[in-house]
Amino acid sequence: MTKNKLGINTICTHLGEIKDNQFGGAISPIFMATSYPFMDVDIKRYPRYFNTPNQQAVGVKMAALEHAEMGMPFASGMAAISTVFFTFLKHGDHVVLQNEIYGGAFNLVVEEFDKMGIEYSFTDGVAASDFESKIKSNTKVIYIETPSNPLLTITDIKTIADLAKKHGLVSMIDNTFASPINQTPIDLGIDISIHSATKYLGGHSDICAGVVACSEDHMDKIWNKAKNLGGNMSDFMCYLLERSIKTLGVRVERHNSNAQFIAQYLEDHSAIYKVYYPGLKSHPNHHIAQKQMSGFGGMLSFELDKKFDSVRFQKRLNLIKPSMSLAGVESTILLPSKTSHALLTSAQREAIGISDNLLRFSVGIENKEDILHDIEQALKES
Repeated sequence: MTKNKLGINTICTHLGEIKDNQFGGAISPIFMATSYPFMDVDIKRYPRYFNTPNQQAVGVKMAALEHAEMGMPFASGMAAISTVFFTFLKHGDHVVLQNEIYGGAFNLVVEEFDKMGIEYSFTDGVAASDFESKIKSNTKVIYIETPSNPLLTITDIKTIADLAKKHGLVSMIDNTFASPINQTPIDLGIDISIHSATKYLGGHSDICAGVVACSEDHMDKIWNKAKNLGGNMSDFMCYLLERSIKTLGVRVERHNSNAQFIAQYLEDHSAIYKVYYPGLKSHPNHHIAQKQMSGFGGMLSFELDKKFDSVRFQKRLNLIKPSMSLAGVESTILLPSKTSHALLTSAQREAIGISDNLLRFSVGIENKEDILHDIEQALKES
């Protein structure tokens, strides 16, 4: 099959699959071996070298989806992020980071980079000027996340990619919230696209994984660091992830439509102070989202009016699950101030607009009327 001529759901279903040459089964078999031959073989396979059959299957599928030359699976999103950072940053280097990024990535930077002699600057906003003003003579990397977690901030991907090229920097993006169904940053000039595959790529709240997609040249450098850090993904998890990605296109399509419906409803609700969703015309960067996204995703955030108790509201929900993670087929909700961004100080959260009453809502694939009913009945009692 020629991947460039295939539709997105065909790529999800077929690219990277391993043929069952023994029995002719319809799905990729699992190869659980940790010991492979080294004599008279083209590939010397070893799990920590990211080159077992199931690891390679995920890599091929993700490269096709991200329009990249290569893909590589990791044991977690943070294993992917940290490995990529430490591939391109060393003692004395500097990185410019978007002011609003995933709390785990933020914590990695502020807790570990100083110890390693890596300098860093967070932007004041997401305009190109905000990034360019932070660039120094020793800057090596620009890192963005769009849509961001949890405020769904939209950063102009092509503008930042062009800025990085202008200054000879490596550009990286956390593409988790969009998924490659809604957004392909490499087409817009980004060098490296990173995912927490625990989220939409896995999609069923039963996989912990990460993925990186980029050029062969960049991947050679990442692999050289990755084999030393040991963040490889097990073959069983690779099998589960490859299975899950088969339905990614149809799942994300439903996430998109449900989230758009719910966001529009909440925007006009008297109990809701504010809704954050790039598919709304009221979103400050809706026009940028329209330009770089084919769908606006299944994630939204909203602030309850201050007269409502956000904890009590969550406890009143029946269908929607208060839960630590996101992007499963089931709808989940949480308070970022108590979970995903709890490692930030209250001042740090306030600086990027995360209030104590902000709820991050991962809209699932249930019937939208049922999701809406659950929100309504919880608000009546909150």
